[in-house]
Amino acid sequence: MSDSHLEQRQQILGYPRAGLFRRLASLLYDGIIVGAIWMLFGFIMQLVVGPDTSELVDGRVRTDPVLGNILFFLMLTSCAAFFGWFWTRSGQTVGMLAWRIKVVDRDGGPVSVRRAAVRLLLAWPAFFLLGLGYLWLFVDAEGDALHDKISGTRVVVVPKAG
Repeated sequence: MSDSHLEQRQQILGYPRAGLFRRLASLLYDGIIVGAIWMLFGFIMQLVVGPDTSELVDGRVRTDPVLGNILFFLMLTSCAAFFGWFWTRSGQTVGMLAWRIKVVDRDGGPVSVRRAAVRLLLAWPAFFLLGLGYLWLFVDAEGDALHDKISGTRVVVVPKAG
């Protein structure tokens, strides 16, 4: 590793940790993008299989279970691909860029595919269990969320570009 990479990692380690507001705002931005991707998959599926695969029964829409499972699989994999791609390439999703936060490993370097996968798998329950995994950053000495602590990552605030 070159001296400039080491200097850059040391500099990143000095950045402050991202707070709850920035993290949730970034997640909202990214959620809108992922939701749009999911709508595109649903639209494409309707074009391929046709609109006659669902029916209204007692006020509820019932979809063919095979198609529902295929769509659910596409939703999960597209979400994982979206976050995994950005976290391992630049450390920043579109929402993270807007809110000037970046995910790095414990040494300030890029996040590995393994760490990104662990982080993503743990972020879902961290959010959906009343946000307890995110609220962990208020009791953690370093200001990390629980899924960051376990996955060996940290989310830092990147300074404004000069």
